Amino acid sequence: MYPVDCEELRSRIVTYSWSSMLEVREIPAPTRISPFSVAIEGSVVVNGDDLGSGRLILLHNPAGSEAWQGTSRFVAMVRAEVDPSMASDPLVGNVAWSWLIDSLNTHHASYHAEAGTVTSVVSRPFGQLGADPESNHIEVRASWTPNLSSAEDIDSHLESWSDLCLFSCGISPIPDEIAPLPPRRANLG
Repeated sequence: MYPVDCEELRSRIVTYSWSSMLEVREIPAPTRISPFSVAIEGSVVVNGDDLGSGRLILLHNPAGSEAWQGTSRFVAMVRAEVDPSMASDPLVGNVAWSWLIDSLNTHHASYHAEAGTVTSVVSRPFGQLGADPESNHIEVRASWTPNLSSAEDIDSHLESWSDLCLFSCGISPIPDEIAPLPPRRANLG
């Protein structure tokens, strides 16, 4: 098993080359859950429109955790505005969860003990709030234990989270050298 170098992992996460549509910055990490943690948050921004956001935390405890089934754990959250029909679709949970699993598998991220929830929020204002806009969101909360044999193995997990952020906002991840078409909710003017 790879002897985790926490500072090397932190450095890889903070300096990772993210998609040009994902603005990422380091944020304070939780300190009570494990001896080491690093956290980032990102916003999906296209043509100046903020389409969604997410957080990714890497926890590490050299003593291991029975619940994690390992010594490290990724914890992710992604939230995005979606079309009303998508928010109310009974299959949205299955589809959103598949974005994470498919991304992990596509990037050959080795992992186990995945867990999570998908929440769909449909908000319709009434009464004195009737003038407020309707809101439709999905939120994916997930965690998984990475199987790390080297520090470089973390990159596939970072790319998977990036893809999850983009998929949640209706954007198919593509390499930066290819010009994307604007997503359906982006400001086209």
